[in-house]
Amino acid sequence: MVELKTTYLGLDLRSPLVASASPLSEKIDNLKKLEAAGASAVVMYSLFEEQLRMEQFALEHHLTYGAESFSEALSYFPRPAEYYVGPDGYLEHIRKAKAAVNIPVIASLNGITVGKWVKYAKQIQEAGADALELNMYYIPTDPYMTGAQVEEQVIETVKAVKSALKIPIAIKLSPFYSNMAYMARRLSEYADGLVLFNRFYQPDIDLEALEVKPHVLLSTPQALRLPLRWIAILYGRVDADLAATGGVHEAEDVLKMVMAGANVTMMASALLKNGINHLQKIETDLVHWMEAHEYKSIQQMRGSMSQQNTANPEAFERAQYMQAITHYRHPVG
Repeated sequence: MVELKTTYLGLDLRSPLVASASPLSEKIDNLKKLEAAGASAVVMYSLFEEQLRMEQFALEHHLTYGAESFSEALSYFPRPAEYYVGPDGYLEHIRKAKAAVNIPVIASLNGITVGKWVKYAKQIQEAGADALELNMYYIPTDPYMTGAQVEEQVIETVKAVKSALKIPIAIKLSPFYSNMAYMARRLSEYADGLVLFNRFYQPDIDLEALEVKPHVLLSTPQALRLPLRWIAILYGRVDADLAATGGVHEAEDVLKMVMAGANVTMMASALLKNGINHLQKIETDLVHWMEAHEYKSIQQMRGSMSQQNTANPEAFERAQYMQAITHYRHPVG
């Protein structure tokens, strides 16, 4: 029998299959189903800093004031009723989740202001979360803000949160830094894990209503390539656990990510599309493949195809690009 056990953020997990942040975690019943289906841990849906500001400064009043004049702009912001719960409700949900399941519960905090991060990170820890994922969903738009300033802001935020907590933290990162390897190394000085990568949902334009609207698209297996490359590059080079997210839909995706160097693989779109029990199929297929190829454990497999262990390390850099371009042949017809 193959051994699927792995570790992540100092937590012992039964397998690398982790449910990432999604609406599925809004209901306790779903958390129980995720555990029963084989999820080794669950990342809760995010608590957004905007919710915290709304509670403190009565954002509802400011967003709705003069709505007739600014309807296009205001339609971009969710009304308070559209948030699942406020900060107090989120903390209570963590307490209920911890009481309902035996797998680790990882909270998720999405913000940009250091003070808010630290204050609510402490409360999340007190609520009983096993770990905290900091979702660094930040799009700098100031044309006078340098890349170095953006990076330093992220690093200082992580440093401040880590110094205030006893539970482990993971950083869910964007891939769009000028030097991803540098940022990963710097963040690993403070963070216990790196989650690669955050998906930036791009806005769309409604041509009939002439409004800018959000457009959520579930990930596809093709999204796997970007985190696969960077996990393979970073494996063995940073002092932090690596979590793969984005494009993990089937057992073969899990296998590729683990071989690249991931401690765990996170999925949301696959479960939203196929149902929670899809986890059972993934685990069954994972075990069958490992048995057929005589792998005894996840640990034996992990990092075996990383850049430092592959026979062709240049394949993760320019060599692969050149080979793909020069060998592609368009079908005749």
